[in-house]
Amino acid sequence: MSILEIDGSIGEGGGQILRYALALSSLTLRPVRIYNIRAKRDNPGLRPQHLTAVEALRKVTGAEVEKAEVGSTEIVFKPTERRSGAMEIDIGTAGSISLVLQALLPVLVFGERDSRIRLKGGTNVPWSPPIDYISHVFLYNVRHMGVEAKVSVARRGHYPKGGGVVDVEVRHLKEPLKPVMIVKRGRITGFTIHSYCVKLPHHVAVRQLESARSTLARVFGEKIDGSIETYPPDRDPHLGPGSGVLVYAEAEPGVRLGSDSLGEKGKPAEKVGEEAALRLIEELETGMAFDRHMGDMLIPYMFLARGVSRIGVSRITLHLLTAIEVGKLFFPGADPVVDGELGKPGIVTIRGVGFQP
Repeated sequence: MSILEIDGSIGEGGGQILRYALALSSLTLRPVRIYNIRAKRDNPGLRPQHLTAVEALRKVTGAEVEKAEVGSTEIVFKPTERRSGAMEIDIGTAGSISLVLQALLPVLVFGERDSRIRLKGGTNVPWSPPIDYISHVFLYNVRHMGVEAKVSVARRGHYPKGGGVVDVEVRHLKEPLKPVMIVKRGRITGFTIHSYCVKLPHHVAVRQLESARSTLARVFGEKIDGSIETYPPDRDPHLGPGSGVLVYAEAEPGVRLGSDSLGEKGKPAEKVGEEAALRLIEELETGMAFDRHMGDMLIPYMFLARGVSRIGVSRITLHLLTAIEVGKLFFPGADPVVDGELGKPGIVTIRGVGFQP
């Protein structure tokens, strides 16, 4: 099979191109050469956090990999098979488990059998979706397309120490993915707030939750469920301190829109909760079915589904447009159409190829 050449500077020009390209390479077993990796960044080339996805996908595909080293602006990835079953992947330090799982999941979904994966690394780290969003929002929404997966957090990991442990169960597909046709959300049926803190006083999580709850109540006034996750100081298994909050709304016809905020030194707990709630309010005001982060996460599955998918997203983002550009390289007949401007609500339509291994 001929090698697919991919310019790593297209679109947002960051690590997303690498992850999505390698995910689709692993799924289709199409070898790729990615060049100009992060060429527009101040520190171009691969960074340690990007190599974690490379190594994880190498492990599940038996790939031959060339030039995978820190600072390299080029990589060659030649997968040989799609492995499934039980395995453990140690990302190391605080590398994002969520981002690695984004790249791994399509491959595992199309595996020959169910998979149980233990991932070690960062669960709640800057510049990546928290594992809570993946578990409660992304996996909930993508089930519309037939994906069945479950995430369990055994231990949280924060920057810089990491040490998080996440168990993932993935059921393999026996038929192609189903298309999704949800543009507008319907009536909001409820809100959920999950606030946590580790190696910090219990009141931090309480203040985060109450701030998020009061901010949402001022606009919506509906009943807002909340949960708090904390650990007694003498039985806290985490390697370093951290806190955060996930807020999501459930709406007809069975969709969730979410937002989150991460605690940091010097940032009041009230600010953490308020930030997450205000971002969710902004997402909901558009009336679209999916939040801005769900938009780019759904794109690969829309390319793979059998039939036409159409979704409404709260914001057309550069990440979404980049995901589409990568998908077009592997599936040129999918004919994606984006109705909307960058930074504004929009609708994405993709004619899926009905991928089967």
